[in-house]
Amino acid sequence: MSKWLFFTTDEIKPLGWLRRQLEIQAEGLSGNLDKMWRDVRDSAWIGGDAEGWERVPYWLDGFIPLAYLLENEDMINRAKKYIYDIISFQKADGWICPCTDEERKEYDTWAVLLISKVLTVYYECSKDEKIPPVIHSMLKNYYDLLSSGEIKLFNWGEYRWFEGFIAINFLWKRQPESWLRELAEILKNQGADYEKAAHLWERPLNRWRFDTHIVNLGMMLKSEAVSYSLLNEEYTDKAERLHALLEKYNSTPVGLFTGDECLSGLSPIQGTELCAVVEQMYSYEILFAETGDKKWAERLEKLAFNALPATISDDMWTHQYVQMSNQIACQKFPGKSLFRTNGPEAHLFGLEPNFGCCTANFNQGWPKFALSAFMYNENTVINTVPVPCELNADGKKIRLETEYPFRNTFRYFIEADEDFIFVIRIPSFAKDIKVNGENVSTDGLSFEIAKGEKREISVSFETEIRFEKRPYGLNFVSKGSLVFSVPVKHEKIMHEYVKDNVERRFPYCDYELVPVSDWNYAYVNSQPEAIEREADRIPFSSENPPVVIKAEVRKIDWGFEDGYDTVCAKLPLSTEAISEKEEILLYPYGCAKLRMTELPIVE
Repeated sequence: MSKWLFFTTDEIKPLGWLRRQLEIQAEGLSGNLDKMWRDVRDSAWIGGDAEGWERVPYWLDGFIPLAYLLENEDMINRAKKYIYDIISFQKADGWICPCTDEERKEYDTWAVLLISKVLTVYYECSKDEKIPPVIHSMLKNYYDLLSSGEIKLFNWGEYRWFEGFIAINFLWKRQPESWLRELAEILKNQGADYEKAAHLWERPLNRWRFDTHIVNLGMMLKSEAVSYSLLNEEYTDKAERLHALLEKYNSTPVGLFTGDECLSGLSPIQGTELCAVVEQMYSYEILFAETGDKKWAERLEKLAFNALPATISDDMWTHQYVQMSNQIACQKFPGKSLFRTNGPEAHLFGLEPNFGCCTANFNQGWPKFALSAFMYNENTVINTVPVPCELNADGKKIRLETEYPFRNTFRYFIEADEDFIFVIRIPSFAKDIKVNGENVSTDGLSFEIAKGEKREISVSFETEIRFEKRPYGLNFVSKGSLVFSVPVKHEKIMHEYVKDNVERRFPYCDYELVPVSDWNYAYVNSQPEAIEREADRIPFSSENPPVVIKAEVRKIDWGFEDGYDTVCAKLPLSTEAISEKEEILLYPYGCAKLRMTELPIVE
């Protein structure tokens, strides 16, 4: 296997639309949770009386790299204050989580695994040498408690045991000590074996379980990649085997698996939790780095360009708990929830619809994606995902100017203070690939860059508009990594209120989206046409997408799901056309907050 290493926030800087996306994030919830959300502002992690488990670590996991990527001094100082407040409460024996000594046995140590990862993220961004001893002391204490039997893994810790390997591997690379390997073995032995539960993924269960929980599964995909080396095991590509099962029985057009909150089958009207989007992305980033297999990078960009922006408002002040492939309204269900184990508000856009984990956790999505743009192995640099950014590391300077995925042209400006090899990953769907105007036939490009050289490389390729098949005779439209949907125009109903001492007020109040345009369409079997438009200040704008597709459709009698008047039926009542052909513009899935994505095709 070809392993790749990540560059750090002082080596990669976002440009173009990617920087703007991060700026919007910093101006929205991500950059302000510590000012207005009690679970972060008053957390027990920093001496307050609010939640003292996963929410502050979740938030910091994204807030820290966001601050450093944007070189925002105010945010950097706020991140440092949180980290320093957290470590100031570390006990003499190394324990760091906010609970009493007597409560340790009942405290789910998923929080230990999570804060250990966050501290490594902070160190990699800040290079603060106070941090490694804190991680060492914390994990050594964790090892002592687990090995003595004083505590053990249960619940979330049991099903997320592999998350601790981020920090364990960090320490092992700095100073390998035998207890680190023993800790790794304890975690795996006490942790859940997902392969034993894989038979449960074949059909949805209206029952909450850890081993069908969609966020656990998104995290789980990287479990072998992060652990096999330290455990002296052979790598078997377990992730691909389990991914294939999940995809077969629970897939969506945008590369997600349905889970609202547990696996939900192949229906286009079941949801997927936002936490699962960013955790699946992180797993793919790790999997590509560990294996060099380009399938993980291609799957990563599909999630980033579709699923992530679709479930967060344009201004990034609100988000959904679950998104749906065919989502004609986001209105609270007055009776029984449509979702298998989520409540009736889970698809609303708001501060913390259904549950607040995603409020804190979605923050890692874009920053970690940006840090995956370039990776390296010795003297080789690879452009993993071709998004606009600049690399400046160890005498290698590469600036990439592009509007990908909305355009398929790329200009690389390279300066070298030493010899190195530069690799550009070309996606499998690319057609008519050109380098500096010349046709090439390859699925990967490699260039030898000489010391002292300045070089410009221009790359372009074409992507076809395709109808791709979905279960139940439905289809979706794709072009490269972008999935397209019929957008449903809507009005917003704003709700400002206080619940459980948490205030919702503009701009972080709740919104219901009420449809005001038709949605009961089928595609006509004709060739759609892509139309490029001037970019908006909001990269994935729901008002003015940078690319749309003109497609022919006809109305059909689709109908509503039994018992609901704000949810389209899982399948149309009839595929008989009830209107003449008309042309409509399809929007990128990530731009269409209300949408119909999976449709039948009629003649």
